[in-house]
Amino acid sequence: MKKKVFVSGCFDMLHSGHVAFFEEAASYGDLYVGLGSDATIFELKGRKTINPDAERLYMVKALRCVKDAWINSGSGIMDFEKEVRELKPDIFFVNTDGLSPTKQAFCKELGIELVVSKRIPHGNLPARSTTALRQECTIPYRLEMGGGWLDQPFVNQFAPGSVIVMAIQPQMEFNHRSGMATSSRQTAIRLWHTAIPEGDRKELAHTLFCVDNPPGTRIISGSQDHLGLLLPGINKLNYDNGYWPVSIESKTDRDTLEFVQRHVSLIALPPRRDNYSPLSNTDVTAEKVLELARQTDRIWDAIMKRDVGEWGAATTASFKAQLAMFPNMISDEMLSAIESISGRASGWKISGAGGGGYLIAISEEPLPNAIKVSPCLD
Repeated sequence: MKKKVFVSGCFDMLHSGHVAFFEEAASYGDLYVGLGSDATIFELKGRKTINPDAERLYMVKALRCVKDAWINSGSGIMDFEKEVRELKPDIFFVNTDGLSPTKQAFCKELGIELVVSKRIPHGNLPARSTTALRQECTIPYRLEMGGGWLDQPFVNQFAPGSVIVMAIQPQMEFNHRSGMATSSRQTAIRLWHTAIPEGDRKELAHTLFCVDNPPGTRIISGSQDHLGLLLPGINKLNYDNGYWPVSIESKTDRDTLEFVQRHVSLIALPPRRDNYSPLSNTDVTAEKVLELARQTDRIWDAIMKRDVGEWGAATTASFKAQLAMFPNMISDEMLSAIESISGRASGWKISGAGGGGYLIAISEEPLPNAIKVSPCLD
């Protein structure tokens, strides 16, 4: 008797990469596909689908390698839970960017084998992704590598400190509300469509900051988002009692960026809940701000010295300093993700303001089935 294999996803703009993924999954047994509804995709990605769920379902069910397909009834990244419990598959087949501690725990609970795709294109066809096939958008995402919150005056009024950010190429579509400056990036896309215009990048970032925070804005989006999106390479933004940095240290040489790329991995977590507030139980003091600033300086120095162990230790210490001020940033699910890389990573932190998104891991050797990022050189 053939095994039952389950996959879940959006599968918008069906292309050869999707078909190769389905064929690889079907090599393990009878393939069942759960598609995210239009509402779920909008919730996770912050955008509408190109093809509505009824059309996507029709095309997927028409593939000969698919035994059956349906629209998942739930929401969020676990929108398939009801259907999987009913189907009782033997295998849950995922891509690396679809792998998460939540899915791993769910499969363990139900005794389902979790298999990660090798992402092999069919024959001589090129590798395809929906992100690449969409209208080409070269506007980067922002990865915050340490010191988050120090771009806010209610924090940096106590002591000066830095935020370390890196612009990364949009080689995949990061989840909305995931701590990757996706909201500010959407503002940039509304302004400039598919590419950053010619001009001084700091001035353009200041324009984006102002558009993102019009008069009357209650919660100001920190300028680390806008500078992190627009400045190439890795940047140390130095703040002192204000929204805009007093100085910026930049590294755009290929050796530094290749070093960072080799040792940074992302592990997907659920997006933030709609009602999430990182400001609950806030306890900001001068002593705690100074500790966060000190650990952020350690991160920068370790990267400059190419010391992965020190970089990882400083990253963990920096995140603990954040948690001392903003304990609501972390959840039990994040703690499980951290436990999953224990002994394999030298350090870790949560993307952005926490509450979901991605676990950022620093490691000497690549972590299996983790997402790799590519820094922007220009």
